[in-house]
Amino acid sequence: MTIAVYGAGGIGCYVGGRLAAGGAEVIFIGRPRLAGEVAEHGLRLTDYLGADLVVPAGEVRYETTPDAASEADLVLVTVKSAGTAAAADELAAVLKPGATVVSFQNGIRNGEVLQERLPEHTVLTGMVPFNVLNRGGGAFHQGTEGKLDVQRHPALTPYLGAFDDAGLPLTLHDEILPVQWAKLLLNLNNPVNALSDLPLRDELAQRAYRRCLAVAQLETLALLKAAGITPAQITALPAHRLPALLSLPDFLFKLLASKMLAIDPLARTSMWEDLQAGRKTEIDYLNGEVVRLAESLGLAAPVNAKLIELIRTAEAGRSVAMPGATLLRELWSAAAAPAS
Repeated sequence: MTIAVYGAGGIGCYVGGRLAAGGAEVIFIGRPRLAGEVAEHGLRLTDYLGADLVVPAGEVRYETTPDAASEADLVLVTVKSAGTAAAADELAAVLKPGATVVSFQNGIRNGEVLQERLPEHTVLTGMVPFNVLNRGGGAFHQGTEGKLDVQRHPALTPYLGAFDDAGLPLTLHDEILPVQWAKLLLNLNNPVNALSDLPLRDELAQRAYRRCLAVAQLETLALLKAAGITPAQITALPAHRLPALLSLPDFLFKLLASKMLAIDPLARTSMWEDLQAGRKTEIDYLNGEVVRLAESLGLAAPVNAKLIELIRTAEAGRSVAMPGATLLRELWSAAAAPAS
């Protein structure tokens, strides 16, 4: 059985690389720049627990055209959310009958977009809960904990062993939407981290930045309650208790949430990486989902809308590195402003 990773960037190279290191037959499909990098260096996969795996260049098949997916029995889609529709159309032209497609992307609706364009195939929604840093030279580092989550389906049964061998066991869920929202609540930290210009551990060690995340989460939790959606519990605490924990003074937070700070010092968010590289971020598919949920309910999400605005400013090339207190005042002001 052949597994293709479609859109093999940071997450795709790490997950696919771990699968390949575990003995699976993997085809990576992505951009020429990364293809050249991998052809020269191969893949090196490390994690915060000390794993250090190498897949030599001669054993990595990295293609740059959609045709390569025609050989795959299982396709893991890891493109940025803005590219989902285009990726689906490309896959529709080449996938063989019976191929299974899994979305391992940020956001809420990517699986639906893929299924709409691939009606003859089994399309499942998955989630990657951990952070991956592209260190360059074919090296990809998992800096935070977590296991892969995916919709339960018989089509995945033949591949469970491959993910186990890769050290990335699949956690299967009958309902994936509550899991997606639980992950998105954590991903609301992505813009906070990007605007701080700090490693994740350093950012989360500062109460002001944590309170920025907390106010974004509180706004989102209220909207989810109004929509009748209960986020799954994917952390030690249920989602509705996280804002209170995040808001604690630093000494109490370090005492009670030491596991949350047990993050590799290399860990950064993908949004920070995108800003550093001058790329458009996935803000529309993270905080933007909160704003869309609010609009569907006839409500507003001013805190998340302000984070979108600030990231848009950063995307335009203006400096970030906002102090936590400054960012928190911006978010409080947005929340207090009268609705237009």
